[in-house]
Amino acid sequence: MPVRKAIAEKEGVYFITFTCTNWLPLFKNCDAYDAVYNWFNYLKEQSHYIIGYVIMLGHVHAIIAFSNTGKSINAIVSNGKRFIAYDLVKRLQLQNSSLILNELSSSLNNTERKEGKLHNVFETSFDWKECRTEKFIQQKLDYVHFNPCKGNKLVELPEQYEHSSARYYIEGVQGTYPITNFMDLRDIDLTASNT
Repeated sequence: MPVRKAIAEKEGVYFITFTCTNWLPLFKNCDAYDAVYNWFNYLKEQSHYIIGYVIMLGHVHAIIAFSNTGKSINAIVSNGKRFIAYDLVKRLQLQNSSLILNELSSSLNNTERKEGKLHNVFETSFDWKECRTEKFIQQKLDYVHFNPCKGNKLVELPEQYEHSSARYYIEGVQGTYPITNFMDLRDIDLTASNT
């Protein structure tokens, strides 16, 4: 369900999902999980908090606490998708993955072509849900963490999946990427403008 409306607030906790074009397994094919981690690092530098995540083969789920930086959350996520997309295209070019690059090019519409865009790496919009309660955050964390255990069943147990925050929430041990526990948000003022 693509969500095309803008997020009105400039701060808050949001469950974000973005998907590779045609559900292509680009993160796996390009071994590009670190491209998402680089975006997470940038978000942290801008005073945002990564609460939970899973990077699947062709999509990303993240729960992010956005501080008020004066920028819209839509712009922050869109810019992140754009920089990750550049990285993925560069890796595909280095791998000489012309079939995939052609598929990403053929998914462009006429307007995008006229604007000079060369590839559609991600679906245009992204899904989002505001997380107003700790109960809802926990619900979304459970959904995110069990994602690798469903469908293609990449692992048996959530904490076994390397590109997820499940290990932290289940075993108390930071995984591949260190996150902030959502309970710590009680002591953080996301509304204070950092501009």
